[in-house]
Amino acid sequence: MSAPPRLPDTLQVFERGWLSANNVLLFDGGEATLVDSGYVTHAGQTVALVRAALDGRQLGRLINTHSHSDHIGGNASVQRSFGCTITVPVGMAQAVRHWDEAALLLSTAAQHGERFEADATLAPGDRFVAGELEWQAIAAPGHDMDALAYYNAERRILMSGDALWRDGFGILFADVLGTGDGLGEARRTLEGIGRLAVDVVIPGHGAPFTEFDDALERAFARLQAFEADGARMARNAIRACVTFKLLDVRSMALDDLPRHLDETPLYREANQRFLGLDPEALASWLVKELERAGVARRQGAQLEIC
Repeated sequence: MSAPPRLPDTLQVFERGWLSANNVLLFDGGEATLVDSGYVTHAGQTVALVRAALDGRQLGRLINTHSHSDHIGGNASVQRSFGCTITVPVGMAQAVRHWDEAALLLSTAAQHGERFEADATLAPGDRFVAGELEWQAIAAPGHDMDALAYYNAERRILMSGDALWRDGFGILFADVLGTGDGLGEARRTLEGIGRLAVDVVIPGHGAPFTEFDDALERAFARLQAFEADGARMARNAIRACVTFKLLDVRSMALDDLPRHLDETPLYREANQRFLGLDPEALASWLVKELERAGVARRQGAQLEIC
């Protein structure tokens, strides 16, 4: 296993797990920029991590990679705590302005977020300085159609959000919900990222890594598998989002699970479009999958996160 990548002294990564996305804190003298803020129930932890790392410096700006709840959930708390501005990808600005919980996938996936106001936007091609480095905003649709990745050519660093992880990428919601061509956009995003000179990737989840070519190969293989089998893509989405829910609430009543799957638009659409199971059969499959993967276990009448 390779050693952890060496990052500039002006850049600090808080690796948060899966309920909250990673946060990246970048220092410019007495001021700092934060990229992504985690999930709403972890907002207090995000604020505490940032406050300790600032060590008396000012947080001037919070920038998001995309609109999903595990990346924007702490925005309001961070802004209240530090008085920073909030910058979002231009494509998500309208959904934030009107707090469209369906467009932000909050109501769609039975997730939560605290409303905030965006002060500025970034579009593909825009540049900004943070951590004494110049970053270029790169369009990264697929997982989120309006997502941006941030690239520094000088140090060959890519903040990839959920467009590229060490072992894959984020759920392709547009295909699962039938609202767009996430598969095609994800392929174009990976191809575009692959043309960059990258030494270090800071993903939205998981540790920063240097194995860029290997990660791309894994991502393309996963994409090809989803292109060949939509049901596999739908099962992945259901399994991942229910795991996310369990990470938040810690347990769910087994008797309530079929109804939850049928009432939540993401699960209902994924099931209707690709699986065709009744809610009870879907719940039974899901519980067995989560137990097999060591993610959750049955405790009496409850399904609990491991």
